[in-house]
Amino acid sequence: MRILFVALVCLLMACGGKKTESADAEVKEWPDMDSFHMIMAESFHPYKDSANLAPAKGLAKEMADAASKWAAAQLPEKVNNDDMKGKLQKLNDGSQSLLKLITDNAADSLIGQSLTNLHSTFHEIQEGWYGGGKEEEKEHH
Repeated sequence: MRILFVALVCLLMACGGKKTESADAEVKEWPDMDSFHMIMAESFHPYKDSANLAPAKGLAKEMADAASKWAAAQLPEKVNNDDMKGKLQKLNDGSQSLLKLITDNAADSLIGQSLTNLHSTFHEIQEGWYGGGKEEEKEHH
């Protein structure tokens, strides 16, 4: 009887562990964030590193579309709250504003400031996702 009990406990632990691993894997991924991040990185870093706005100007429509899609998407449970929804709406609004500035041929200084603000908003979202940890922020910067 004791062996049967131990076997049953081991079986339950093995099944429970798989479920937890699967849930943890889901929590570590947010495809909409990753998609936006790729566009943001290609847009922001040339500007930050050498004041080159050409990539941001070329990717503005794609960034605005990605932000709009992301803001409308169902959020992972981990970040499904009003604070995150507000940040995503701010990111969407900022992306649309950046696109308008570029379409209207605004001064590069205004475009650069808008891009910088948008990048900051994106990092607020990342911090909300990764828990504000300094190690993960550096890793995903």
